[in-house]
Amino acid sequence: MDILKNNKLLFSVSLIYIIINVTLIYFDIYYGVLIPFIFLIVWYAFTDLKLLFLISIFFTPFSLLLTEFVPNAPVDISIPAEPIFAAFLLIFLLKFSVGKTIDKKIIKHPVSIAILVNLFWIFITSISSTMPVVSFKFLLSRLWFVVPLYFLAVYFFKDKNFIKKFIWAYIIAFTVIIFYALFNHISVGLFVKKIAQGVMKPFYNDHTSYGAVLAMFIPVLAGWLFIKKQNKSFEIINFFLVALFLFALTFSYSRAAWISIIVVLVIFIIIKLKLNRYILIFSGITLIALFFMFQFQILDSMKKNRQDSSGDLEKHVSSVTNIATDASNLERINRWNSAFKMFEERPIFGFGPGTYMFQYAPYQMSYDRTIISTDFGDVGNAHSEYIGPLAESGFFGTLTFLAIIVLTIVTGIKVYYRAEDKSMKILVISLLMGLITYYIHGFLNDFLNTDKASVPFWGFTAIIVAVDLFHEPKKLV
Repeated sequence: MDILKNNKLLFSVSLIYIIINVTLIYFDIYYGVLIPFIFLIVWYAFTDLKLLFLISIFFTPFSLLLTEFVPNAPVDISIPAEPIFAAFLLIFLLKFSVGKTIDKKIIKHPVSIAILVNLFWIFITSISSTMPVVSFKFLLSRLWFVVPLYFLAVYFFKDKNFIKKFIWAYIIAFTVIIFYALFNHISVGLFVKKIAQGVMKPFYNDHTSYGAVLAMFIPVLAGWLFIKKQNKSFEIINFFLVALFLFALTFSYSRAAWISIIVVLVIFIIIKLKLNRYILIFSGITLIALFFMFQFQILDSMKKNRQDSSGDLEKHVSSVTNIATDASNLERINRWNSAFKMFEERPIFGFGPGTYMFQYAPYQMSYDRTIISTDFGDVGNAHSEYIGPLAESGFFGTLTFLAIIVLTIVTGIKVYYRAEDKSMKILVISLLMGLITYYIHGFLNDFLNTDKASVPFWGFTAIIVAVDLFHEPKKLV
């Protein structure tokens, strides 16, 4: 009888939802599709926050922009991941308002302080923004990524098993997307470079964001190969995933992702060899000095390279330094030069977070424009995590972001050398290498305004900080 009553209740609720949704659709209102997700979020928010967190991570690779469902939506957020992250932000603020505080150890960590300073500066430059509404939307979206994926995540990662669950939640879902992308690519031809740019749509915007995430997880999967496992089948799965991710990266045709993996391999060797830091500093200064001494010869050589991006892998690699004819490279230079001109005009506060794409058009010079430039400057952003903030938040915008990166690297290396347990050493260095792939990628692209890249970026950072704070060497297993 109870089962019958429960079924009647379920049937009644379902019928009411269908009637409401059909009515809304009849009046061209499509937000009704979000109702089940809202109920799901509310339910797990009261019953199991950790499970809700893992659900949001798992669904991130599958999330689609709202405009896929509602073309004229006033905001274009990723469904269902971003609403769940926004719910976490709301839960955090509600708990904070009733007197609950986050662990002081987390707040006082150098990486946390750098993140808070960066958020504070984004807030200040949102007030002074040329487009305050756009900037405060940017701040809000940054908050709903950083609060759950870093501050709450560090707290969740006190549990070492939860670290693995977090990483696997993304990897499992992302593997499905890889198969989807490869199937689309193979159906046309793996060496057809043009099709590679969209085979992962609608889940990932293009091959560059897809390649960036692949590059971030490859060091993690590769590192796990060196951790002794009791389950032989897991070793086989791990090896298969490394091969799959490398294969997918190769045919993503993302040159920035390729470069990041190569550079990270060199950095890993340097860290592994424990080279004297003074030698490294001297080498770095020498390389920078040599670049400036021979910058005109280097630029001249790059201008003579007329190999455009190509389906031929060798030619595609060669096109990386082509700043003479390759439209993609030239457009990046156009965006960067525009950003620098904007920075020169407003060096302290910038034009406001998130405003670059709306403001850069007048700063394009005729000699910088390419076949893919637009008169209104309405296609894309600054193509750099470092140059973009210069234009949007001034000098301190870039400086505070760089502080996050430097302190994360310092923390990661410190924990790596300190850890006594081999599996934890491998995990930390693998996550750090994954992050560094994105730090390198960030010179050429910027994806931290998307859920796809924000999850591993802030999540990996949170794990490194959690290990530093809560997992002492003697307790590592």
